[in-house]
Parts: sequence; structure tokens; C-alpha cells
Amino acid sequence: MRTVEIGRTGLRVTEVGFGGIPIQRLSHQEAVAVVRACLDMGITLIDTAMGYTTSEERIGDAIRGRREGLVLASKTPANDGPGARAHLEQSLRRLGVEHIDIYQLHGVSDEARWQAVTAPGGALEELQKAQREGLIGHIGVTSHQKDVALKAVQSGQFATLMFPFNFVACEPALELLAACRERGVGFFAMKPMGGGLLERADVSFQYLRQYVDVIPVVGIERVAEMREIVDLYTQPAGLTPALQAEMERIRAELGTAFCRRCDYCQPCTAGISISTVMNVPAMVRRMPPQNVFGSDGLNATIEAVESCQDCGDCESRCPYKLPIRERMRDVLAMYREARKAYLAGR
Repeated sequence: MRTVEIGRTGLRVTEVGFGGIPIQRLSHQEAVAVVRACLDMGITLIDTAMGYTTSEERIGDAIRGRREGLVLASKTPANDGPGARAHLEQSLRRLGVEHIDIYQLHGVSDEARWQAVTAPGGALEELQKAQREGLIGHIGVTSHQKDVALKAVQSGQFATLMFPFNFVACEPALELLAACRERGVGFFAMKPMGGGLLERADVSFQYLRQYVDVIPVVGIERVAEMREIVDLYTQPAGLTPALQAEMERIRAELGTAFCRRCDYCQPCTAGISISTVMNVPAMVRRMPPQNVFGSDGLNATIEAVESCQDCGDCESRCPYKLPIRERMRDVLAMYREARKAYLAGR
């Protein structure tokens, strides 16, 4: 597998990176084995986050003695400086390293969060201090909202951006990619397979290979998943007519079911976090059950669908014309049934 430079950081990594969300679902021993197997395949970019429960510790054990040549990336969800410092120190301990190559502000997806992290004494200022101290190499940001992500790229304060990019949710990412190229910001493609919704790895990755400076970060739970992707990258790049036809078929099928998390549907008059609700099925597929069904906060967010006033304002603002109200009711019913089964089995 060839290597790609991350923006203007000077760091080079394999064309595909390892994402550390799904290994939370495994036992510690299984997770370590999966990470090591991916390293054996030559993967050199490892991405995780302070908020991914056990992920950092498991990656730390997996890379012990193999740190050289790897680019490690992690994240903090903190808004304030002290919180960001505490998270960074925790990440360093969990990973068992003295330096993290890319440390990212996690999920900066609305204006209020942007203002908080960039305020005096905020998380960004603290990470800049940690960078001067040599604890981190570069500062990145992750986001699900195009306008906020664009502001971050144009600020000149970030070396990398991580944003959803796949052949269904591609329109915002393509605009952001142009801005990243202009500024020399590295682009990590989050959810290259739609958070598990897109099942055809060949279509998904051949689509992204058109963008040679985009680095997909794919959540891996089983060794066979990364092996399939690595094997795809040994084949010639490009969508064959058959793959192109399949991509268009899937696009047509998912066009009215796939939330891009652009949040143009907001604000909701009933205060519902629409994009969070719409993406619950992906959470169920990727996250540990206790994190999804055992979270009072997430439960309250989803149950808020009951307060929908059926005004339709969200659907009138959605650029993709999704049947938001119908989809939210479906998600609520699915979640309640799955949560009931989870609680009964504990």
C-alpha cells in the first residue's frame, strides 16, 4: 500500500487508517489482536479518542514495542483548557506514549462549540501550549457540520480535518476538500462506509480512491474487514462500469434514508437533536451496547422524538428532502425495542 502525506504536516501514512471505535465491543485480548494484525498488514495511521472508552488502552497495549513509524491520532471533547489538558494527559497514559502525533478537538459541530473551544482559555489554546511543550505534534479538528468545519479550515489553526465522506454523503465533503487543499490541511474521511450502512467495500473505497489526498479512517472490529480493504488497494484504482452502476443503485436506494448530519434541519422547534436521532442505527451497529442503551443522556435525546410537533419545518430545510419525521419515529420504535431487550438481558 502506498503512503500519502497528511496535508503539510510532513507526516506520511498508509492510504487507509485504522479507526478505534469498534474495538470497544471486543474483549481486551481480541481488540489487541485486531490492532496488531492491522499493523502486520502495514497500516501506519491509528486513530482513536479519549471518549472511546477502552479504545486507547487497547491500542496502547497493541503498539507497545511497535511505536516507531506509526502516526497516532486521538481526540478530546473538552471545551475548556483544563479539560483538554486532563484528557491529553489521560490519552498519553492510556496509549503508553510521550507524544501524540495529531491531537484533535472532537466533534466541533455547532457555532456554540466553536466559540467555546476557540475562546481565551479554551481547549484550542491549551492544545497550542501542549504543542509547544512537545506533547503533541499537530492539532486537528473533527466535525459533522460543513459550515463550522469550513470556518475551522479557514482559520489556519488546524493541520487536519476529519469529516464524513462517502459516495452517499459527499456533497459537503467535496466543498471542504477544496478548502483543505487551498490551505494545506490534511483531510481524513470519517465514515467511509457510512457508519456501517454501506456494505460494499469495493464501491466505497474505489470511490474514495479518486481523491488521492483523502485518507479514509475506517472503524475495524474484525481482521477480515481490514484485509478486504488492504486487498482492494492492491488493485488498480478506479470505478469500473459495474461498480459505477452499483454505486448509483445504492445512492438511489439510500437517498431518502441517509442523514448527512449537515444540521440544516435545525433548529427544531421542539428541541429535538435530529441528526443524532437519525444516526442512532449506526451507533447501534458500531458502539458497545452499554454505551448506546445504558446512556440516560442518549435515551433522553431519542425519547425527545415524542415531543415532535409535526410542523415539518425540518423537512422544508433539509437539502436532501429526507422524510425526517417518519424516519425519527422509526428510529424511536427500533431503539425502544432494542433497549428493552438489552435491559432484560443484563
